[in-house]
Amino acid sequence: MHDIWNPWHGCRKVSEGCQNCYMYYLDSLRDKDGSVIYRTQAGFRYPLSRERSGRYKVHSGEMIRVCMTSDFFLEEADAWRPEAWEIMRSRPDVKFFLLTKRPQRVAEHLPADWGDGWGNIMLNVTTENQHRADERIPILLSLPFKHKGIMCAPFVGPVSIRKYLASGQIEQVLCDGENYDGARPCHYEWVKSLRDECVSADVTFVFCGTGRRFVKDGKTYKLEDSGLQSEQALRSGLRYQGKAINFKLTDTWGLPIPEDELYHPHFRERCERCGMKPICNGCSDCGKCKG
Repeated sequence: MHDIWNPWHGCRKVSEGCQNCYMYYLDSLRDKDGSVIYRTQAGFRYPLSRERSGRYKVHSGEMIRVCMTSDFFLEEADAWRPEAWEIMRSRPDVKFFLLTKRPQRVAEHLPADWGDGWGNIMLNVTTENQHRADERIPILLSLPFKHKGIMCAPFVGPVSIRKYLASGQIEQVLCDGENYDGARPCHYEWVKSLRDECVSADVTFVFCGTGRRFVKDGKTYKLEDSGLQSEQALRSGLRYQGKAINFKLTDTWGLPIPEDELYHPHFRERCERCGMKPICNGCSDCGKCKG
């Protein structure tokens, strides 16, 4: 996928959301051990890679999700992270989406010139249940980032974040069920309650997918296909567009980039049925689909 940058791979399980980790499962299909952590070779400098024309493969204005097969603030990655920060520093024209279950490590692992944050980076914490929400969100609110979000995935227990949304710091809340072996149920009532809190605070809420086991009105639905999960999430009508998130994107000289020079995603017909469309970079024209 053109919107993912994995500078390292592998992770250690630290909480309930890690129980059925999708990365561990997918690695097991290749006879690999997901707990083996290593710096990627071909992918480490992906945001700086270029097309034959000399243009960056990652275009100005794109959103890149970082460390989707690990954790950006993983202890074992401490030696590699400074170089990853330098890569992000070199691309102030790109939006970077950081996701962590280790917010307690963030403050001590920021660049020396971080100040109150870089305008193109968003930090998100995973809150799979109320315990982890109350543990991680207060730390998130204390950190110097210009953009902050919450990821309730895998959503394995009811979560209330109303008191945290009242801070005005949270710009986006994402929600998704669980997949693969041992998937635990996600309940419609949990998602609806979370969405209603976001609406009250005018914060964008994206219901990305139901997961493999979705419970509504006392009935459990088995949804094995990820595309169907995403489609059903959209059909629920729970998506909400709140206040716009305004990233400060500049060229390497610190000058604003004209709107007509920024990447604008385009979508295919099938994308209109996907719950993740609001947070997607759009079609990469890879040629693997026809609709």
